[in-house]
Amino acid sequence: MVPDSTKVIRARDVMHKGIITIDGMATAREAAAKMRSEKVSCLIVKKRHIDDAWGIIVVQDFLKGVIIPGRSPEDVHVYEIMTKPVITVPADMDIRYVARLINRAGIRRASVENKGELIGMVSLSSLILDNELF
Repeated sequence: MVPDSTKVIRARDVMHKGIITIDGMATAREAAAKMRSEKVSCLIVKKRHIDDAWGIIVVQDFLKGVIIPGRSPEDVHVYEIMTKPVITVPADMDIRYVARLINRAGIRRASVENKGELIGMVSLSSLILDNELF
């Protein structure tokens, strides 16, 4: 199906709804367990206070911060291996610009923000595989 060229597809139209969060003080083992139970490949790290930024922990962070250095997952905290700040896009951003940002930033996903709150996640697969863009 070819999309209607007059309709603008927004980040909110292609995002996965819901955000799974974790505290930065949680251990890598706890984060991995939560990712398994929720069947997700990333977690948003909660803000510590109102002026703080969100963080993100992804599967690759476990490789770089725990497995390769040979550290115990019980001794590594999420805040030690997460990426912060997380890249966010406005919910009403045109999907073409979302795709460009994700590509240029060299990331696989971006959080979708609406009125200061995270409401979903746009991933490379949601841009291509989960939609009728092509």
